[in-house]
Formats: sequence, structure tokens, C-alpha cells
Amino acid sequence: MSDNSYDVIVVGVGGMGSAAAFELARRGRRVLGLEQFAVGHDRGSSHGHTRIIRQAYYEHPDYVPLVRRAFARWYDLEQRLGRHLLTECACLSVGAPDSELIQGVRLSARQHQLPVEDLSAADLRGRFPAFRFGEAYVGVLERSAGFLYVDECVRAHIDAARSAGATICDNEAVRTWRATAAGVEMETDRARYGAAKLVLTAGPWAPRLLADWGAPLRVMRQVVLWFGPRDAAAFRRDVFPIYIADTPDGYFYGLPMLDANGVKIAQHYGAPELAGPAEVDRTATAADERNVRRFLREHLPDADGPCNRRSVCIYTLTPDRHFILDVHPEHPNVAVAAGFSGHGFKFAPVVGEVMADLVETGRTAHPISRFRLTRFAARE
Repeated sequence: MSDNSYDVIVVGVGGMGSAAAFELARRGRRVLGLEQFAVGHDRGSSHGHTRIIRQAYYEHPDYVPLVRRAFARWYDLEQRLGRHLLTECACLSVGAPDSELIQGVRLSARQHQLPVEDLSAADLRGRFPAFRFGEAYVGVLERSAGFLYVDECVRAHIDAARSAGATICDNEAVRTWRATAAGVEMETDRARYGAAKLVLTAGPWAPRLLADWGAPLRVMRQVVLWFGPRDAAAFRRDVFPIYIADTPDGYFYGLPMLDANGVKIAQHYGAPELAGPAEVDRTATAADERNVRRFLREHLPDADGPCNRRSVCIYTLTPDRHFILDVHPEHPNVAVAAGFSGHGFKFAPVVGEVMADLVETGRTAHPISRFRLTRFAARE
């Protein structure tokens, strides 16, 4: 076998690609992972300090079995490497009783028998006095939630993949790929490779690599901010939850104060859709604080302190904001995971399993019918 020939090539070794490379290597496949930047880079979506993980999934009940499996696989990865990756913390959803957020959380909880607690406006004020939400709001509290240390998670999957025999090459950009009678051929800025199978997990660069598929992907610039609170003790993890708030000004989410940077908060969506990552301004400025400051002053005034840190990341969006998990319509040996729309990182280990299943057998036991690429063709 040629040194440049593999069972599977994985393009993009961020959150999803690192998990896919690990899962395939764990199954005994000869795996090459190609990453155009340095491993653990900050140019895409899988970087930063933390990401929320939650089970009462307002986006749709179909996500719940996947996130349950993801919880188990994150714990497996912790055990395998002896590293702390996931911290449990209650998650509070706040919105009007008939809001998409509250209705969605309750629907998922009801369908999957998830334990949640309904909170009135008075309950919110009593239980979490840092918040200021009026009588028009209610809350739903779930305990089966927490946060992931993102950079550590990506490094853990890469280290586990390498330990299982995978080759991970960073700072090597893919130029082209094509299907052949034997599988796929890949040309990078360094070399040519061949493989029987291909997994594409290219994040914001997926629109370019999937152009021939007609995948309707766009990107969105997002800025995450950290503010110094007036009383740090009021935002400790034991007294202050992860939260998502559905307000007339949009969705906002945040975490407790975990380190000296302060309280993390960001607006979910609420920015223009762009064609690709080249259009994203990587510099965060004071102007990016405007909407978040308005939210803090109205609903979380004790966190309205100095901005200690700003970070730019990218969402890769599908039109319906649900994922793409599928095989190529013409090449069943090519699988793709894309369009995670700002809420996908938590699913990385189960997405790795799905990608491995799809390139090995063309099917998976995981429930992914909602995430088929063909749903977009049906709309045309």
C-alpha cells in the first residue's frame, strides 16, 4: 500500500472531523485527517473556552437521542484520556410562555420524558435574583445540562485519534477532490492522496467543497463577549445557571463566571448571512457589544461591567438551521457533516459515529432522517 493511500480521508479536523477521525481509527481504519490551519486554530467554529450542552432541545425533539448519546461519548472520552471535558451545570431557558424557546423545550421534555422544572416570573426572581425578567416571562430549568471545554475537547479527539493510529496533518489545505473507480483522489497544497472513503467536515469552508452538491450553506459572523460583574460570587456555577433567553431583541445565551475573564454572553444569530469565511471580519470591536449591552442593562444589570474579552467565531448555516448529515447523492463512499448553524459542537462525538457508519455501510442506527441533504432538493 502506498504511503499516500488510506482507508478514509477526513477533510477538516475541528470538532466534527477530529471526532470522525477518532471513531474511524478506533474501528481499525487507516485514517488521514487534513486540516488547512494549525490544529486547534481559531478561524472556524470549534474554538474558544466553552460550549453549552443540553438535552431538552428546543430546536426539535429529534435531537434528543443524539445529544443523549453525545453525553455518553464525552464521558467515554474523558475516561479514555483521563481529562476533564464536560462540567454539569443547570440550564435555564427564559421566554414568553408561547415563545419558540419555551414551547420547544417543553415539547422535547414531554416527548422524551426529560425532568424539567417550570418557573413563573416570581420563581425566576426568587431563584435567580441576578436576572430581571418581568411578568411576561417564564422559565424552564433542566439539570441534565452543562458545558464543554471546547479546545480541550478538540485536542482530546485528535490525541485519541492519533493514539488509535490516525495520521493528522495540519497546515495542509485541500485544493480539489474527485471520485474515482477506486474511491477518491485528493490534492492538497503539499501532496496527492488516495482513499477508499471520504468524510467532509469542513465547517465554514464546506460551501466551497460542496458547491457541486447544491448545498445551500451560508455563514454568519458571531462575537462572544466576557464582562466583569459587580459581584463575582453572584455568578458562581453553584448559584447561577447556563441560560438561553428569547427576547423581543433576539436570542441571547450565557454561562456562569468560570475564570477571571468574567461572565460569557453572546447573541445567537442576529447578524447578516455571508457567502463564506473570507467575508468575515475577524476583529471584534466595541460596536459588537451594542446588542449585548442592551440585554445586560435590561435583564442582567449586575453583569454590565467592563468588557474583558471579545472573540469572533463563525456559524455555518442551513436554511432551516438543522444539520446536514448524509452521503453524497452520487458517491456513497463520501459522507458529509455540515451546516451546524451555531448549535452543533455538543454533538461532535455522535456525529463522528454517524460519519463512520455512513462511509462504512451507507446507513446508521442513529436517527438522522431530519438531516438528509435531499430535503433541500425537495424544496426546489
